[in-house]
Amino acid sequence: MECRSAVLNLLQNLLAQKGDRDPVAADSPVFTSGRLQSVDAIQVAVFLEEHYGVDFAAIGFDQEKIDTIESICSLIEEAQPTKK
Repeated sequence: MECRSAVLNLLQNLLAQKGDRDPVAADSPVFTSGRLQSVDAIQVAVFLEEHYGVDFAAIGFDQEKIDTIESICSLIEEAQPTKK
């Protein structure tokens, strides 16, 4: 799935900027584990808004929804308009 590879790439880049080159599993938390911090959450939110149309103004911001690759991809799926 394209979402997972794009999100993985984003998180790996953010972690690499901090010198963290450990692998990121799909269900590994990156914020609640302390690997990334709240300032990084802003970059993730901007990425999601720009690339996937996630509207945090409408849905509210919850850091737990961007804590893992799986949760981010679920958030993206929820934000997509339903197809009829």
